Amino acid sequence: MIAAAHKSSGKTVVATGIAAALTDRSQKVAVFKKGPDYIDPMWLKLAAGRPAYNLDFNTMSEGEIRALFQDKAAGADVSLVEANKGLFDGVAADGSDSNAALAKLLAAPVVLVVDTKGMTRGIAPLLRGYVDFDPDVHIAGVILNKTGGSRHEAKLRQAVETYTDLQVLGAIGTAPEMD
Repeated sequence: MIAAAHKSSGKTVVATGIAAALTDRSQKVAVFKKGPDYIDPMWLKLAAGRPAYNLDFNTMSEGEIRALFQDKAAGADVSLVEANKGLFDGVAADGSDSNAALAKLLAAPVVLVVDTKGMTRGIAPLLRGYVDFDPDVHIAGVILNKTGGSRHEAKLRQAVETYTDLQVLGAIGTAPEMD
């Protein structure tokens, strides 16, 4: 699952980029979007060259979500789920319809996309909070998004490596044309 701390962090750009890169490497990528959404699934479909499917707690039971995921992921080399909003966000106050709940339901590791604009060392307590909030959610790594250059990226990487057990899987620089 490609998730984030909050909406507008770059999940769609990262998810479609990963889907396209894997597809370009002849990988079969099954793509999914959490929630009722029709725009992001169109981007995911274009990137993967395969239909994208919505997984929605509001219109589907947990059994239906699992069955659809398993059916459409069958035969794929990689399954990629793009979250909506933040990892722990949802309508239900108890988080039962959150991205984290979906990740647990599907036993999907989470890659957290973090919009790093305006932060350096502060990324560490943010990530530690996300890791500790629900130990049943497996955060596999982090992608640093909107880094402000090599010096900024180095400071972020040092903070993540010094204060967390998470691996930085990649970094994407600021692109004003994407704002």
